Amino acid sequence: MGGGGGGGLRGSCRVGAVLLFSAWIALAALSRLLRPVPNGCVMTYMYPTYIPISTPKNVSSDRYGLFLYHEGWKQIDFEEHVRGLSGVPVLFIPGNGGSYKQVRSLAAESFRAYQNGPLEPTFYQEASSTLSVDELKDFSIPSRYGRMLDWFAVDLEGEHSAMDGRILEEHTEYVVCAIHRILDQYKESHLARSKDAAQSSGSSPSSVILVGHSMGGFVARAALVHPNLRKSAVETILTLSSPHQYPPIALQPSLGQFFSHVNEEWRKGYKIGVSHASTPKLSNVIVVSVAGGIHDYQIRSRLTSLDGIVPSTHGFMVGSSSMKNVWLSMEHQSILWCNQLVVQVAHTLLSIIDPANGQPFLSSHKRVFVFAKMLQSAVPQSLSRMTHVPGSQSSNLLASDNLDASAHELQAKAKNSLSCPPFVQWTSDGLEKDLYIQSNLVTVLAMDGRRRWLDIKKLGSNGRGHFVFVTNLAPCSGVRIHLWPEKYHSSVQNEVPASRKIVDVTSKMVQIPAGPTPKQVVEPGSQTEQPPPSAFLLLTPEEMSGFRFMTISVAPRPTISGRPPPTASMAVGQFFNPDDGSSALSVGRIIRSSFAPEEIFLAEDHPLALNLSFSASLGLLPVILSLKTAGCGIKNAGDQMEAERNNLCKLRCFPPVALAWDSVSGLHIIPNIYSETLEVDSSPGFWDSPEGMDRTTVLVLADPHCSYKVSARASLSAAASRFFLLYSSEILGFMVAVMFFGLMRQTSAWECDSSVPSILSAIESNLRLLKPFMFLFFMPTLMFLAFLFFTMEQKPSFGTFLLVTMISYIVANGFTILLVLSSKLILYMAAILHVFIKRRWQSWEDGAQSSYVRQFLTLSFSFQSLKIVQVIKNNLNIIVAVATIPPVCFVHPAIGLGLLLLSHAFHAHSNLCSFLAASFRSITQKKELYKSKMGDKPVMLSKSKPDGLQQLLPMDDSPTAAKSFTDSQLELFDCRHGIMILHLLATLMFAPSLVAWLQRIGMGQNFPWFVDSAICVGVILHGLFGSQPNVSCISFKLPGRRGREVGLSFLYLLGGYYSLFSSMALAPYRALYAMAIIGFICFVSTIIERRSMGRGDIMSRKSRKHSHRH
Repeated sequence: MGGGGGGGLRGSCRVGAVLLFSAWIALAALSRLLRPVPNGCVMTYMYPTYIPISTPKNVSSDRYGLFLYHEGWKQIDFEEHVRGLSGVPVLFIPGNGGSYKQVRSLAAESFRAYQNGPLEPTFYQEASSTLSVDELKDFSIPSRYGRMLDWFAVDLEGEHSAMDGRILEEHTEYVVCAIHRILDQYKESHLARSKDAAQSSGSSPSSVILVGHSMGGFVARAALVHPNLRKSAVETILTLSSPHQYPPIALQPSLGQFFSHVNEEWRKGYKIGVSHASTPKLSNVIVVSVAGGIHDYQIRSRLTSLDGIVPSTHGFMVGSSSMKNVWLSMEHQSILWCNQLVVQVAHTLLSIIDPANGQPFLSSHKRVFVFAKMLQSAVPQSLSRMTHVPGSQSSNLLASDNLDASAHELQAKAKNSLSCPPFVQWTSDGLEKDLYIQSNLVTVLAMDGRRRWLDIKKLGSNGRGHFVFVTNLAPCSGVRIHLWPEKYHSSVQNEVPASRKIVDVTSKMVQIPAGPTPKQVVEPGSQTEQPPPSAFLLLTPEEMSGFRFMTISVAPRPTISGRPPPTASMAVGQFFNPDDGSSALSVGRIIRSSFAPEEIFLAEDHPLALNLSFSASLGLLPVILSLKTAGCGIKNAGDQMEAERNNLCKLRCFPPVALAWDSVSGLHIIPNIYSETLEVDSSPGFWDSPEGMDRTTVLVLADPHCSYKVSARASLSAAASRFFLLYSSEILGFMVAVMFFGLMRQTSAWECDSSVPSILSAIESNLRLLKPFMFLFFMPTLMFLAFLFFTMEQKPSFGTFLLVTMISYIVANGFTILLVLSSKLILYMAAILHVFIKRRWQSWEDGAQSSYVRQFLTLSFSFQSLKIVQVIKNNLNIIVAVATIPPVCFVHPAIGLGLLLLSHAFHAHSNLCSFLAASFRSITQKKELYKSKMGDKPVMLSKSKPDGLQQLLPMDDSPTAAKSFTDSQLELFDCRHGIMILHLLATLMFAPSLVAWLQRIGMGQNFPWFVDSAICVGVILHGLFGSQPNVSCISFKLPGRRGREVGLSFLYLLGGYYSLFSSMALAPYRALYAMAIIGFICFVSTIIERRSMGRGDIMSRKSRKHSHRH
C-alpha cells in the first residue's frame, strides 16, 4: 500500500471509523431524499394556447423564442389577438431545464382572477392590521381589478442554466431582447388600433413585470443590470424558488463569478452617489422572493433570501409555508402549478395595478406594501408579542421613523379601521343572555348567540396577564372580541362617550390553516369530534392596559352574511402566564433524545399556548414531536381501552396545533399534530448565517381541558438528509483541501529523502489528533472566524459554525478515502490483469504457438524502436498538452481535464505494472533460490536471458541502488495516484457544465469563458509538470529563515488552506484557483530548471537526491 505514515492498527481503525460515518450519512440521506415528498397541492387546470411573437434577428433569436399565452378553448386569430393587446405585460422566465409552457398555471389563474374579481373582504381585513405610511394613503380594498395581465414566456429550449455560466449569460441577453420586443409590440398594437379608428383606452405600458422560476428568477435580476436594458423597462420582479445569494451548484468558476458580479451590481444600484444620476439606478425596483420550503430539495430557503442584495424597503422573501391561503411547503416544480399558491400570486399581481391608469403603482413602497399584505401572514407579528421570535419583514419595511402630521393622522385612522366592516356589523340587540365567566378559562361549544364577560383585572392577576383565544369561527361574522374600560349595555361606538371608547380587537385575530374536518356522526343526539382551530388571538398585558373587561360575543346559529356556519363550533380562551408553558431543550438533550425521547407531561388546566425552545435548529436537527392524550377529565373504567379513551377525548378537546418559526424560511404550521416531524428550512453553521438561526421556537396550541404526554425525539435520518442538502458543495471543496494536504505530506517526504507514503496513508496521518488535525483544520478555521469577527457586523454562532465545519471536514475525508480506495482497486485490478496476460505470453514461448508469439513480440519491439515512437515516449508531456489544451480553450474544459485523467491513469498503470512485475519476479527468484538450497544444487537465476516480460516491463533491482526498483515504482505510483484524485475532483466540478454543454450539441456553441479555460490550463500544467515532485522541484528561501528552503509541499499547504477558506465562504469553485496557480508555478519552475541545467548551474542537491528514481 506504500510506505510512511502507516499508523498500524490505530490508523486503520481511524480510517474505518471516518469511512463508516461518512457512508452512514450518505446512505441515510439518500434513503430519506428518495422518499416521495408529501404534497397537499391542488392541481391547476387550463385551456392553453401559445402565440409566437417574432423577435429581431440577433445572436440567440434563432435558438430561443417568445410566446404570448391565451386562455380559452375557442380558436382565435393570432394576429387579431396580438393587435388587441391592452393589458399589463408580464414575462415568465423558466428555470433550469424548464419550458415556456410552465406559464400556463399562472396565466390561467390570472385570467380567472380577473374575471371573478378580488378575494373575499375578510381576507383583506387581516391584511389591514398593520399600520400604513403616507405613501399608502391611496390604497384601498379593490372592488374589481382595473386591467388584466398579458402573460408572455421565453422559450429557452430547456437548457440547464444552473450548470453553466455561459448559458446563464446568453439567457440574460435574450430576456433583455424579449423585454424590448414586448414593449415595442404594445406600441405597435396601440398604433394599429389608432389607425383603424378602434377604441383605444390608456397608454402603452412602459415597463414589464418579470416572474421567474428557479434560475429564471436570477436571470430576471441579471437582465435588470444588463447595460443594454432600457431605463425603467422593469420595475417589479417576482421570483419563485430562485437562488439569489449563491448558485445552487457553486462549482464552476465562471458561474460563481457571474453571480458575484450581478449581486454586486444590485448592491451598487441601491446606493446613493455610486452613479452620476441623482437617484440610485434601482431606486424604483422591487423584488419579492417566494421560497418552496423544506420540501424543495433543489433550492433551499437560504439561497432565496434577498438579505444584503435588496434593502428591506424594496423587497422581501416569504416562504410558501407561511403565505396566507397557502400554508404549504412544496417541491421545486410543484410551486408552478400548486393551485393554492398560483391563485394567491395571481391576485397579488392584479392588486398592484393602479385603477387610475391601469398600470402598476409608480411608488415602489406601495407595490411592496401590496405584496406584503397579500402574501405575508400576521402570525409572526402576533407571536413576537409573546415570545422572542423575530417578527416579519413587513413590520420593518413599512415602518418610518420620520412620520409627519399627516402620517400620524393616517395611523390613527388605521387604528380605527381595525373594527369589523359594516356589512358584518351586528349589535348586542341580537345577543341573548350575557354570561359572566369566573375562571381564567372560557369555552364555547356552539354558536349560541351569547356574550361572555371576562374581568381582566381579576382573571389576569397572579402573573396571568396574557390572553390567548383559538376558534374555528370566522372573525367578525362568527365571533367578536371587545375590550371595555367599563361595563356598558351596548357595544355600539356612537352610544358610548368619546373619552371611554370600546376597542374592537377582533381584527387582530390571525388565520391559520385548519386540519381535516372531523367525521360527523349521524346518529340523533350523538356528539361530534372537536373541530381544529382556524384562527387565534394573542393579547399582551400592554395591549389590555387601561381596560377592565373583555367580551367574547358569539353569533347565533342561523346563516350570517350569506355563509353557512360550521357544522361544529369551537372556541377556547385563557388568561395565562407564558413562563408556565415554556420549556427549553438544550443541544445535549436533543441529541440524547434520539436514543431516549424527551418527555413532558401536561396536566389538565395547563397553559393553552406552550412555548418550546430548541437550542439546536430544527433545520439541522429535526425533531419528531408527539402529543398523546393522557386524559380529559373522564374517569377511566377498568376495562376502558386506550383507543376508546382517545375517541372520548376527541369529543372534548380540539386537535393541537404546532407553529414553528425560523428567521429565514418563516412560519411552518402543522395542524392536528399528534406525531409529526418538525423541520424548518434554516441553514445554520454558515459564515453569513443571521443571529438566532441556530435556534428554533415552536408554539403548541393544546386544549387545557385535556392532559397530554409530549415526547420529542431527534430524527437522525432527517438530520442526515438535511446535512447532505445544506453542505454538499462545502464538502466537495473540503475534499480538494484534503487532497492538497495529502499531497503536501507526500511531497514533504520526497523533499526530505524519506519513504513516500501512499495518498491513503497521508490522509490517515492528517486525521491524527493534536498536531496534524489542529494544524490543518482547527488553526485555519479559527483564523477564518477571527476574520469574520473583525470584518463583519453580523457574526455567526461560534459553536454551531465550528461543529458543522468539523463534521463537514470529517465527511469530506471519508468521501475522499472512499474515492481513493475505489480508484486504487480499479487500478490494481487492471494492472494485475495486464501482468497476468504478459506472463501468459511468456509461458507460450515454449509451446506450439511460440513462433507466432515471437513474431508478434518482434513486431511490437520493432514498432517501439521506431524513431517517432521514441520521440513520443520521450516527450509525453508535449503530446498530452497538445491533446488537452485545445479542447479546454475551444470546446469544453471538462473534455480536456478528462483527457488529462486518462494520461494520469496510463502513467499510474505503467508504474503499478512495473511494481507488480518486479514483485512477481522477486518472488519467483526467491522460490528458485529456496528450491536450490533444498536440493543442494546451484541454480542460475534467469538474468542472462531477458524474456519478453522483462523487455516489456523493465526492472532494475540492482543491490547497489539506494532503493529497490520495486519501491521506486510504487512511490511513483502513489504520487501519480494522488495527483489523479485531485484532478478527478477538478473534473467533477466541471461535470454539471459538461452535461449542459452536451445538451446544446448541434445548436451552435460558443467558446468557453476565458476564466474557465485559463484555470483549466493551469490544472493541466500542474498535471504535466507537478505530477512527480522531482520534475518540478521548487525551492526558495523564506525571509528570515537561514538555510531553510520551502518547496512544493509549502505550496500544497497554502493551496489546502485556501481551499478550506473558500469552502467555508461558500465558494468551493475557488479551490480551482489554487490548483491552477500551483500549475503555473510548476511550469515556470521547470522552464527555469531546464535552462539552468543547460548552463550547468543546476544545484548539486537535485542531482544527488532520489537518483535511483530517474
